[in-house]
Amino acid sequence: MSRIFVIGDIHGCYDELMTLTQKVNLQEEDWLISVGDILDRGGKSKEVYEYFRNRPNSKVLIGNHERKHINNVLSYAQEIVKLQFGEVYTELLAWLSKQDYYFETPETIIVHAAFEHDQPLQQQREDVLSGSTSGEKYLEKKYTETPRWKDHYRGEKTIIYGHHVVGDTPEKHGNTIGIDTAACHGGYLTAIELPGFHIHQVKAARDYWKEEQVNWQVPVLKAKDWENMTFDMVRKQLNKLAYIEVPEVRAFLSGVEKEMMELQGMYTKIIEGIVAFVERLGEERFLEEANKYSFKAFLFKSRANNLKVEDLEKSLNTMGKVKALVREIME
Repeated sequence: MSRIFVIGDIHGCYDELMTLTQKVNLQEEDWLISVGDILDRGGKSKEVYEYFRNRPNSKVLIGNHERKHINNVLSYAQEIVKLQFGEVYTELLAWLSKQDYYFETPETIIVHAAFEHDQPLQQQREDVLSGSTSGEKYLEKKYTETPRWKDHYRGEKTIIYGHHVVGDTPEKHGNTIGIDTAACHGGYLTAIELPGFHIHQVKAARDYWKEEQVNWQVPVLKAKDWENMTFDMVRKQLNKLAYIEVPEVRAFLSGVEKEMMELQGMYTKIIEGIVAFVERLGEERFLEEANKYSFKAFLFKSRANNLKVEDLEKSLNTMGKVKALVREIME
C-alpha cells in the first residue's frame, strides 16, 4: 500500500528535503505532497523544483511565494530565485502556473495557508488558500472577532497547511494541523505521513535565509534596470538601501549615485551640443533633416532659441535616455 507524505514549507532547503525522504524511506509508489512555498529564501530552489518536477507521484500546491513569481510581484527573495534560475526561469513560471491550490485525500484537505469554514472546497478563494496578502486581508475582515480561520473550521476532514510558522513542532488546533516549522530559518522540515498522521522531521543545518540575504545583495542590485529607472526612482532605491553597510554594496550604490549625478550635470553641455547640431543641419534643409531624429522637439526648440534645462530634465529622466541622446548628438 502506497503512503502519502505531506511536507511543509521547503523554501529551497533541498538537502533537508533529501534527508527527510531518506528518513521515511520514500518509495517510488509513495505520494509526496508539498503544501507550497518550495521556492525562495533557501539556496537550492532550483534543485527542489527539479526534484518535484521529475519525481512521479508528486504534487506542489501554489503558495504565496509561487503566486508572487506567477504574478511577477518580485521582492528580494524572488529576485534572487530569478537570477538562480537564469534562462529556465520562464520554464519554472509555466510549470508553476499549472499547479493546483489544494489536494484532497480520503481523510485530509491540504492547502498552503488557510480555508474558509463556510465555503465548499471547490469555491474557496485562491488568494485565501495560498495566503496571498489580499487573501489574508479578506480573512481579517471576515473573522473580526476571532481572526483565526481555524477557530471556525468544523469539517470532518483534517486540514493540513503551512505558511504560518508554528514553532519547532506541528501545531494541532481543532481539526487542523500546521506544519511550517521554519526550515529556511534554521528550524525543522516537517512531513506528515498518511494514513495515521505520523510526524517526521529533520533539523535544518543552518539559517539559510540569513545567509542568502547577504550573499545575493550585490548580484540582485546589479541585475536591477537602473538605466531605465526614473531619476526619482533611483533616488528612492538609494535611500531605501542606505542602511546597508556591506562594503561591496556601498561601493556599488555609490557608483550608481555618482553616475546619475554626472549624467544630470550634463544638461547644459547637451544643450550646447544640440545648438551645434542645429548649426550643422543648416537653414535650407533643417525641416527635412530635423524630422529624422528622435530628439527633433529639442532641435526645433533650439532653433527658436527656446530650449531650456527644464525641458531636458522633464524628458531625459533616466540614465538610459541621457546616454542615448548624447550618442545621437555625437554621431
